[in-house]
Amino acid sequence: MNRFMAFMERKVMPVTQKVAAQRHLLAVRNGVLSTLPLTIVGSFFVIFLNLPIEGYNDWIAPFRDILDVPFRFTVGLMALYASFGVGASLAASYNLSQLNAGFLSVLAFLISTVVPIKIDQPVKGVIDAGRYISIGDLGAASLFGAIVTSLIAVEIYHFLIKRNISIKLPESVPPAVANSFTALIPTVVVALLFWGIRYGLGFDLNTIITTIISPLQSILVGNSLIGGLLTVFFIVFFWSFGIHGPAILDPLIRPMWDTAILANMDKFAFSGNAHQLPNLFTEQFLQWFVWIGGAGSTLALAILFMFSKAKFLKDLGRLSVIPGLFNINEPIIFGAPIVMNPILIIPFIITPIVTTIISYFATISGLVPLMMAKLPFTVLSPIAAVISTDWSIAAGLLVIINFIISLIIYSNFAD
Repeated sequence: MNRFMAFMERKVMPVTQKVAAQRHLLAVRNGVLSTLPLTIVGSFFVIFLNLPIEGYNDWIAPFRDILDVPFRFTVGLMALYASFGVGASLAASYNLSQLNAGFLSVLAFLISTVVPIKIDQPVKGVIDAGRYISIGDLGAASLFGAIVTSLIAVEIYHFLIKRNISIKLPESVPPAVANSFTALIPTVVVALLFWGIRYGLGFDLNTIITTIISPLQSILVGNSLIGGLLTVFFIVFFWSFGIHGPAILDPLIRPMWDTAILANMDKFAFSGNAHQLPNLFTEQFLQWFVWIGGAGSTLALAILFMFSKAKFLKDLGRLSVIPGLFNINEPIIFGAPIVMNPILIIPFIITPIVTTIISYFATISGLVPLMMAKLPFTVLSPIAAVISTDWSIAAGLLVIINFIISLIIYSNFAD
């Protein structure tokens, strides 16, 4: 075990830290995370539109289309917002104008993804003749295309600015005006490039990227138990060695997580049935059923420490239990420590694997609905699980059962 830990510290940790700090991966993680307020607000509107109260649906029926608007312009346009966020984040690492980069990213995404629909004959009372775009092209299904086109657009911007291929105005010109002209040539290049690819070559970049990613996405965030267990294992495995697991996996899996929960939310908004949603292993599934107290389900360990005979562990338990209730567990991960601890690493990895399996079978059996909302991670797990599964009491009971299982497993390793 000591040799293995030494190997991890010497060989693996430096590599993972470099990966976590890579500018493009950071841009993807930060850009997608920047859309979090929108998805949370959109989630509340989904919940509000489907409250499990008798007669509620009939009562809001005349206003449903109006009440649905905030959801459509938050969750429904997620790829559009993410394209700006990813582009601005990558530009910041190059010390470029984040505003210009964000606009270029949105431009590249729209040209390569959205084909305007021409309607020659108006539909009376519904739509007039003209050209329109579908907001369906700007949602979760296009998230990966938005990420790739944004990265390419900003790299073009960086390439041209670095080589002074831009219009420079005198220093007396206001900075806002000068920056606009600086981005003029990059804008022309980005527009022509993506226009040529989409309409000249007929190459649908967004569809190609989505097709390539789909098999991996269906494994990791679809309904595959193996994929869910792999995600859980790698997160706690990296944490065991002091490496922020989600920081390593985020650039790859967060867009998949967000696509998955947004697809669930969109389907639920139409059907109102949380048992018939497309994706089981969303981030929220892990957050509420598995990460009880944080990665590794450490709330149980904090409570066990509160009754320890060792004063240090008792104090650590008291210090960690309140943050743990709100799913913040860095105090106990680094305080116990769990990091590099050959004894506590075992339950830290085993516990979430066991609760993932239990939660998976509880869901596919129909006892617990799937996740249809995205709440802040600091909400108490039983409450969040109930709300996120369309007010399912069974989901709250599952959290309590998983917590008891966590207590049993950790009690065999906590002194």
